[in-house]
Amino acid sequence: MGKIIAVASGKGGTGKTTFTANTALALAAMGQRVLCLDCDITLRNLDLALGLSDRALMDFSDVMEGRCTLDEAAVPHEKYPSLFLLTAPMADRPLTLSVTGIQGLARAIREKFDWCLIDAPAGLGQGFQMAACMADQVIVITTTDVSAMRDAQRTAAELSAFPTGTVHLVVGRVSRKVLRALHTTIDDAIDAAGLPLLGVVPEDPDVPYCLNQGLVLRERNYYAARAYENIAKRIMGQKAPLMKI
Repeated sequence: MGKIIAVASGKGGTGKTTFTANTALALAAMGQRVLCLDCDITLRNLDLALGLSDRALMDFSDVMEGRCTLDEAAVPHEKYPSLFLLTAPMADRPLTLSVTGIQGLARAIREKFDWCLIDAPAGLGQGFQMAACMADQVIVITTTDVSAMRDAQRTAAELSAFPTGTVHLVVGRVSRKVLRALHTTIDDAIDAAGLPLLGVVPEDPDVPYCLNQGLVLRERNYYAARAYENIAKRIMGQKAPLMKI
């Protein structure tokens, strides 16, 4: 049976969607069958990050409500055939989530994929609750910004109400310049969130370009791509070094 990992953050701008797309690709490159699931019902962007916005015609509500199967709704990536996307409904579409529907979707995903990475919406709304209910593990994304660290702590506290397994922290968008300017460290982020560290992702100026072009970082061998590859190895239980900033 596959594993479902929810990727969450307390606020926007932490790099959560970029992390989800690139870590999923890194797992797929290791021979895993991987589904990216967008649970951001109001502001879905994972289809853009993967370059699949023109092909994602059905969403997870279609599967939950029986209008199509998971196989029909999950869109394979053209360049990476073991990587799939199941997108969220459009923002203006009414949606009622049921426990039965969520559990059925999670069961179908575990049967067909080795890994599912859920891009959970920032905050603690309906999409976040759906992701937390489905997840076997959770990764909380933060930056070294004080408000982001506080929100990561709040997110970790909220997750305690759900039957998730392990919860880990990833500190993203890290650079020496930012650390010096904010007078902070990676350890400060770990202490603020109260979570064990899974990885560090460096700030990479090429990330906005990749998002706008629908490119994952691995396609251009960018610096941050190595961080995602190392994190994917740790998710798989392998040893991998932390990125040096």
